[in-house]
Amino acid sequence: MLDSKMAAAYTLRAWRPAGEPEDPHRASLRLWGRDPTAVSVPSWTIKPDMKNFADRLIAEIEAKGTPAIVGIDPRLELLPLPVRRKFDGSKRGSLRSLVAALKAFSCEIVDIVAPHVPAVKPQVAFFEMYGWVGLQAYAEVVRYAKRAGLVVIGDVKRGDIGSTALAYARGHLGQVAVSGRLVGMWQEDAVTVNPYLGGDSIEPFLLEVNARGKGIFVLVRTSNPSGEEIQNLDAGGSPVYLHVARLVAGWGKDSIGVRGFSSVGAVVGATCPQEAGRIRQALPETIFLVPGYGAQGATAEDIRPAFRQDGLGAVVNSSRGIIFAYRRSPYSEQFGDRRWQEAVEAAVKAMKKDLAAIYPGGGE
Repeated sequence: MLDSKMAAAYTLRAWRPAGEPEDPHRASLRLWGRDPTAVSVPSWTIKPDMKNFADRLIAEIEAKGTPAIVGIDPRLELLPLPVRRKFDGSKRGSLRSLVAALKAFSCEIVDIVAPHVPAVKPQVAFFEMYGWVGLQAYAEVVRYAKRAGLVVIGDVKRGDIGSTALAYARGHLGQVAVSGRLVGMWQEDAVTVNPYLGGDSIEPFLLEVNARGKGIFVLVRTSNPSGEEIQNLDAGGSPVYLHVARLVAGWGKDSIGVRGFSSVGAVVGATCPQEAGRIRQALPETIFLVPGYGAQGATAEDIRPAFRQDGLGAVVNSSRGIIFAYRRSPYSEQFGDRRWQEAVEAAVKAMKKDLAAIYPGGGE
């Protein structure tokens, strides 16, 4: 639960000019007992014509003709040898050269897939493991993808108590005060969040969703095999994942766009189609982020229950199956690591074609 001070900040929406929508940074200033008028906020008001996150994502899906998205999970040991050698001349190198290879590979992935998919999903862990140098590369990859016109979903899975969640939300989706002005840090369009700590761990993100046109995807039923150990437990006659789904519906009711979808989405694994069908019934206005396609074994038919009857309502992620396609058949024989870029493009086109059976107008 929120303590009284935090509850007041959320309920009263802190200080704001008369008649203007609230800025989440001003709300957080009040939360910490600071004067909201002391910080210059040059252009924080959301324009009336600014689309919300769900509307933007649906528009990009329709523009690209597919719900396929590509996960950017740059694992050093799987990078094509030409990429690694370009930065150090060998398979091993300094920290900076290793991270430079990860960044270059990730940005080239963006270049290849940008004409074909609406969004990318960079996984922060594969950057964060290299410390601050890796985190700087993550931020640069996010910005590079946004400049390429892609929707960027940061796979960060944040989840913590109110004050810490507020810092995460402002850092990833909002702005922070630097020398009297507000600056965007990570600048993702949306992030994944873990709801295990309850509503007060989600509310700071909702401030950014509703005020800045951002999005979140809440973990509901994940694709990993042991997810059922917790998520499928019976809780008063319903599995835990359905209880979380109902919370997601409540959290998202204030961010439904003109296309009828909420900017509070749900992560629902492709490897659990029966559960996906039940969650879809509970969340007709929610966009699902669907991992588990391809490398984890799920097929297009497994994914069908995640979609609405009109073919909308989900984005389907593939990471290893696309970005390291050169390592698997038939692309390994056709392209190998010397032509890994062609393997990536061929794999993403094949994914679009496969998903066309679900999404009307898809394929190439």
